[in-house]
Amino acid sequence: MDLGLKDRVFVVTGATRGLGNASARELVADGAKVVITGRDEKRVADAAAELGENAVGVAVDNADADGPERLVAAAREHFGGFDGILVSVGGPPPGFVADNTDEQWRAAFDSVFLGAVRLARTAAAELEPGGVIGFVLSGSVHEPIPGLTISNGLRPGLAGFAKSLADELGPRGIRVVGLLPGRIDTDRVRELDALSADPEATRAASESRIPLRRYGAPEEFGRAAAFLLSPAASYITGVMLPVDGGTRHGF
Repeated sequence: MDLGLKDRVFVVTGATRGLGNASARELVADGAKVVITGRDEKRVADAAAELGENAVGVAVDNADADGPERLVAAAREHFGGFDGILVSVGGPPPGFVADNTDEQWRAAFDSVFLGAVRLARTAAAELEPGGVIGFVLSGSVHEPIPGLTISNGLRPGLAGFAKSLADELGPRGIRVVGLLPGRIDTDRVRELDALSADPEATRAASESRIPLRRYGAPEEFGRAAAFLLSPAASYITGVMLPVDGGTRHGF
């Protein structure tokens, strides 16, 4: 099936590694052009170079107030258009309620929540009918994940924001979608597993609770993201799609 992504232009944040990078790779593989971001200038440049001529990198922190305008401008300058954005941010620091400080909460709110809101708000003002705004969230939208208290606090709020945005932008022909990754085999998930006394046993226990009995590959998540962002998904909006091997058992 042709997803209709050829020459469409997307901004993908947090795309130097992990789920953002996997999504950018699949978009480019299907003919799209991408502006990718990250906080480290060299890593951004290296990641863009790996993606080839249909990618350009811009060093931006999601918490930067002027970042959204810079990214949309980069998309128009380098590729002559702007068709959508995928807002992906690194996970906030792990910890339980007693562990996380006010400073960690404030920093995570600025980057994970307010930064995503700013990006979406700017994109909404710039997109034409057929445009799309996507969010990479987490299974914690539906069920808290032990040891990720800050994420548990912020991700559900972003899902609510995304649903509200879908209602507001629908009459303009602009879609809003969310993806809820489960245990995808990224650096972030391996780092979380490594916090336990026995990372291999932790992974095995996690896999035993996944109906497909394995962690997902980053490219599997990336393909799901590329589809939801594509014109092939033109009648899908306001959804939160679990990409978790069947872990979520609710409807």
